Amino acid sequence: MSKQTPGSTSPVQLSRSLGPLMLWGMGVGYVISGMYFGWNLGLEAGGTYGLAVATFFIIILYVTFTFSYTELACAIPKAGGVLDYANRALGKHWGFIAGMAQIIEFVFAPPAIAAAIGAYFHIFFPGLPVTMIAIIAYIIFTGLNIAGVKAAATFELIITLLAVFELLIFAGVTLPYFEIKNFTLHAFPNGWNGIWAATPFAIWFFLGIEGVANTAEETINPQKNILKGFGSALITLIILCILTFISAIGVGGWEKIVYTSPGAAASDSPLPLAMAQITGNSGWVYHLLITIGLMGLVASFHGIVLAAGRATFEFGRVKYIPEKLGKIHHRFKTPSNALIVNMLLGIIALLTGKTGEIIILAVFGALTLYIISMVSVITLRKKEPAMPRPFKVPFYPYFPVMALLIAVVSLIAMVTLNIKLAAVYFSILLLSYIWFYYTVKNKL
Repeated sequence: MSKQTPGSTSPVQLSRSLGPLMLWGMGVGYVISGMYFGWNLGLEAGGTYGLAVATFFIIILYVTFTFSYTELACAIPKAGGVLDYANRALGKHWGFIAGMAQIIEFVFAPPAIAAAIGAYFHIFFPGLPVTMIAIIAYIIFTGLNIAGVKAAATFELIITLLAVFELLIFAGVTLPYFEIKNFTLHAFPNGWNGIWAATPFAIWFFLGIEGVANTAEETINPQKNILKGFGSALITLIILCILTFISAIGVGGWEKIVYTSPGAAASDSPLPLAMAQITGNSGWVYHLLITIGLMGLVASFHGIVLAAGRATFEFGRVKYIPEKLGKIHHRFKTPSNALIVNMLLGIIALLTGKTGEIIILAVFGALTLYIISMVSVITLRKKEPAMPRPFKVPFYPYFPVMALLIAVVSLIAMVTLNIKLAAVYFSILLLSYIWFYYTVKNKL
């Protein structure tokens, strides 16, 4: 190894320090903000039944996808996730597209969550601009991720536990007030079209869990612990999703957790709206929900920043983007360059002020990742049947095929509902691929 100067980076290996508990914390943490905000907009699109049916199929998608993706993560435990899987299964061209989709998801999701964090703090500190708070959050959590993956994962575990605890308190307070008439009130306003329209918001319940695979190179005994972390996180999230869905709607019907008043714009705060119907907006339980609820946003923001750093790092390591982004800090053993560049890109996206559009772009990236990774599972089974697979997806080929079909249908739903943003997303993929084909591929 060449001699290093202080403060330099070096392409050494990532430090292995993560066990199954840390992976559980990250898997749940990546996703848990989706329980606190955003999902209720699917109620406006499809009502209780429309979102319920969409969520049912999305749960099937994530169960089948997660077990299939775990087979890949255990067999190819590398930080690039789907980039490395698709490279091996489908070649560098599809690997590049898959990696770009992953980066779009992981780089564009944090700015939306940062904006929500800024808006939350703005309530308590109205003198501070929302955007400034969001930028400060970016700087703090990027710095924490640079300092070391174990410190970052420990912090993620603590705030995730607080966020889970708060959701359980919410369910415990609201479920005694559940009435079936509220659950069936105006429950299917837009018919079957409502299921289609509610699909993106059902995905928001679970978006980001695949980020666990990007920590494979930092996991102790990844061939076993990734399965434990992935599986336990998914079970936790499904339980929390069902509890939150039923308890929030059952208090007063879906319209009460979408609109602050009749005719008002849709709210992004379903849980406080539900809780206020029981405790009012001044009780200690209500304020506890609001205070600890911030942890859900912080957990997802911090966790996806961590996963994004690994995805960008791997792109640099394989020289698909400037090689400096594939370097590891000599002291902290973390992808510091990749984390800093992601932060700068996120701040630029944040300054556009288009939070909703940023979220939709992230969902497009996620669905593309799901589709290509499931094709990779099937292809590798045929192409490399003897490849060591410490874990094999159960019910093969039904699980990956089912995940593939639901992801394709969901992507079609997203495109039909967001034509302009779909054009933006696929233009990004096309232009980046043209650049790759005519510049990067020839160099490699």
